[in-house]
Amino acid sequence: MSVRTKVQTLLDEAGTSFAGEAGITLANKPSPLYRLVVLSVLLSTRIKAGIAVDAARELAQWNTPQKMFDATWQQRVDALGRAHYRRYDESTSTALGEGAELLLDRYHGDLRKLRSKSDGDPEELRKLLMDLPRLGPVGADIFCREAQLVWPELRPYFDGKALSGAKKLGLPTDPDKLADLVEGHDIARLAAALVRSTLDRNLASAVR
Repeated sequence: MSVRTKVQTLLDEAGTSFAGEAGITLANKPSPLYRLVVLSVLLSTRIKAGIAVDAARELAQWNTPQKMFDATWQQRVDALGRAHYRRYDESTSTALGEGAELLLDRYHGDLRKLRSKSDGDPEELRKLLMDLPRLGPVGADIFCREAQLVWPELRPYFDGKALSGAKKLGLPTDPDKLADLVEGHDIARLAAALVRSTLDRNLASAVR
């Protein structure tokens, strides 16, 4: 199987982004960007990705920092519980409330202002994201990996998890060479699919 055929198979089998799976139609607008932040927080804990995605769906009613901040701590806990996002439900509810408050105070609830503050520097953007409670390096990587669909200055963004998937599948582990295998708008899909290949042995076997 050629490299390009392998990549196309991977996209066909697992090319749905995590945002897409969570019902988020990414766009350079405040609400979907905020929902991506919430998803990134949820995915960055030691919990199954499917549960984190389900939790993001449960929290979708609070799709802006203001709405998340206005929700009660118990309402957020209950929503996480419905998705079986347990063990971390109480601490995550607290983190989401505090993160919403930070975004309101610093960026008027609009992550595009955070983007502007980073001045096109992906590393600076990561640092600003990590000011949010519970959004450490892993969460910041998840956000950037998905947000590259709508923030081109992040491309190509393949974090360690994605590059590990590439190595496992015998694909290039240089981000630029990986990006050359797909059209620009498919880079985020490829990154997500590579991550999925590290989580699903059957997928990796099918692609190889």
